[in-house]
Amino acid sequence: MVLLRFIGWVFGIGTLFLLAGAAAAGVYISSVWDDLPDFQVLRDYEPPVVSRIHASDGQLVAEYYSQNRLFLPIEMMPDILKEAYISAEDRNFYHHYGFDPMAFARAMFTNLTTNLSDGSRWIGASTITQQVAKNFLVGDEYTPDRKLRELILSFRIEQAFTKDQILELYMNHNNLGLGAYGVAAAALIYFDKSVDELTLDEVAYLAALPKAPNNYNPFTHEDRAIERRNWVIDRMVENGYVTYAEGEAAKAEPLASKVVDRDTSPSTFGADYFVEEVRRQLYDTYGAQGLYEEGLSVRTSLDLEMQLQAREALMSGLIDFDQRHGWRGPVETIDLAAVEGGDWGVPLGEVHALDDVPEWRLAVVLSADNDEAQIGLQPGREPGGRLSADRQTATISAGNMSWARRSGQGVDDVLHPGDVVYVERQGSGAYALRQIPEVSGAIVAMDPYTGRVRALVGGFSYDLSEFNRATQALRQPGSSFKPFVYAAALDNGYTPATVVVDGPVSIPQGPGLPPWQPSNYENRFFGPQTLRTGVEHSYNAMTARLAYEMVGMPLIGEYARRFGIYDQVSTAPSMALGARETTVLRLTTAYAILANGGRRVEPSLIDRIQNRYGQTRYQQDQRLCEDCDEASYSGQAVPQLIDEREQVLDPMTAFQITSILEGVIDRGTASVLRGLPGDIAGKTGTTNEGRDAWFVGYSPSLVVGVFIGYDEPRSLGGTATGGALAAPVFGDFMQSVLAGQPEQHFTAPEGITFLPVNRITGQPGNPGDPNVIMEAFKPGTGPGSDVFFGTQPTTPFGDPFVAQAPVDALGNPVVPTTPALGTGTGGLF
Repeated sequence: MVLLRFIGWVFGIGTLFLLAGAAAAGVYISSVWDDLPDFQVLRDYEPPVVSRIHASDGQLVAEYYSQNRLFLPIEMMPDILKEAYISAEDRNFYHHYGFDPMAFARAMFTNLTTNLSDGSRWIGASTITQQVAKNFLVGDEYTPDRKLRELILSFRIEQAFTKDQILELYMNHNNLGLGAYGVAAAALIYFDKSVDELTLDEVAYLAALPKAPNNYNPFTHEDRAIERRNWVIDRMVENGYVTYAEGEAAKAEPLASKVVDRDTSPSTFGADYFVEEVRRQLYDTYGAQGLYEEGLSVRTSLDLEMQLQAREALMSGLIDFDQRHGWRGPVETIDLAAVEGGDWGVPLGEVHALDDVPEWRLAVVLSADNDEAQIGLQPGREPGGRLSADRQTATISAGNMSWARRSGQGVDDVLHPGDVVYVERQGSGAYALRQIPEVSGAIVAMDPYTGRVRALVGGFSYDLSEFNRATQALRQPGSSFKPFVYAAALDNGYTPATVVVDGPVSIPQGPGLPPWQPSNYENRFFGPQTLRTGVEHSYNAMTARLAYEMVGMPLIGEYARRFGIYDQVSTAPSMALGARETTVLRLTTAYAILANGGRRVEPSLIDRIQNRYGQTRYQQDQRLCEDCDEASYSGQAVPQLIDEREQVLDPMTAFQITSILEGVIDRGTASVLRGLPGDIAGKTGTTNEGRDAWFVGYSPSLVVGVFIGYDEPRSLGGTATGGALAAPVFGDFMQSVLAGQPEQHFTAPEGITFLPVNRITGQPGNPGDPNVIMEAFKPGTGPGSDVFFGTQPTTPFGDPFVAQAPVDALGNPVVPTTPALGTGTGGLF
């Protein structure tokens, strides 16, 4: 009886403790339950995703991200990849409800029987669902509280989401090493493949990475990586996903990882300045988060082939100019006598080379005599950054460095042992000496009808200087501004045959300031000349007279603003000769308006921007199409696009200027371009003291601007002109672009009349006169009309003919308002 009472007492006490423990556990679980994060946020999961920049043909040219992730829907993941992950992480994934008791029991048995005794780290048994809960919601702090929260959330996630949704979250989120997040980015980083191209051994390796990506780095821990990969393959065989033979064949494959640096992949070569300008525009519009996390898909106007042609033309022009000014010395010097073991490749390998000029290599001079120099080429780097053990030698002959030698000098007078220099392969093991040009420049190629920038190069090397001389450098355009002075005149009653005196002109600048007296490049004057001849030969005095005394600087300033060359209107008379700064991109855009018949265009590097869901956020082409929403084609006419852009210039004026600018090439300051196929128009520009050399020109389908100058403005030399420096760059580029293309010709707008005129005197042409051309006139302005300025009486060259100043409606002279002259002195040639 006593025993029974004791047993009852013990049972009661035990029950009490059990109930108390259960109550405490309930309170604890309740507190954890109440503090759980909202797992429904997974429905709105928008992880940081890579923004990708594409060329016009779809080639990838750049990626921007805070986490290198490409979100891939589960439907686009191949089964073998999903099977590899399930085999590696959670073999019963499709058969449990968030927690796998059998896997947990196996793990605890291993921990208690093996890991406890030998001190190994305990293994876990978390399901994929539990890992999603940990990664997204509760963190990875190793505490009982965290594990309980993870377990509860796993059950709730399983109730709210499908298995495929959970697996999709898991495979897109994990850090898989080398900066790759998710399987899509990892496939590209490790194997340079999309996921559907991966082989069995490759998917097994990716499935091995979530456990500890740094432990399975293919370069630092290759043996571990192969061991873990093979373990995954064995699990796939065990689970019946692949056969034993397939598994053994995959295990025999080497770990053929080839990590790809996508910033220097072939598709981006030569496009750094263009891509960086796109990045700046995206950053200004969408901010850092939008650019680096929102997964924008950006289609640009970049033509990769044309970009390479532009780069080559500009680089050749800069190198040719620089070499004419001689050798400036080595990049740096290595003390060969002090090199440990005589291995010159080690110190040479540490010298930074230009990454974006792959045609050149750094080399160290090993020895030199009168006829040649022996050089050691900078060794490359193997995967993982290790310096290659390969040591290659070559020679530079006297003939391949003639530009660097003064008369009578031998090779050893220029190069000395230990000199680190740039060289370029010439074939058959011979190398030529190179040096980085001090001078810089820019080139822009644009579609004149849409404003789409098809190529843009902002300097010799982006790796050397990120400053973009096409979009950021403000430089005086010199005489390349003159076409807009003459456009204002032609748009306001003058004709190409109007005669204006090229003679001494003195323009007041205001109280206390000396008058401005522009001169010509030739330091002489040429008397009465037609507007055409004034542009073709770039006469300064004549242009200044036309601008100040006849057209008026306020009107010219307004034209400059309308063409987008400047934001603020200036009436300084020196502006007529290009003494006010602008950019290459702005001036090229202004010439595009001349080329397209006078329609305003906005320069654009971006065609379309889509968000991560494929929705269009921006589209460059804003033209309207009222009939483009037809459901199907049923024989109706082709829809007409409605162009609502502003007409900045009379189309006939635009054609007259184009015709005159063709004469610049046929007879004028850009005659070096005379051999280009088809119709080409353009204008040279050189600023005071030859600090800036320009050429901007166009064919019927492409407008191109070229600038050459020092970053810190200084003279390019006494004979440096836009025609000698910039025009040949334009010519080389256009020769490449136009090669194999049918010739293109400018088309006159309706209303233009062609009449024979002496291009120098402006008088009606006489048969047999070599100076007679077919001049373009607007209706009612040709020979015999009241407004044909070419019929005005002319005076012999040198007579003090003075053009009439503008008058108001009452006939009173109008004196243009002229502010003080700026620091620039205008264009020369």
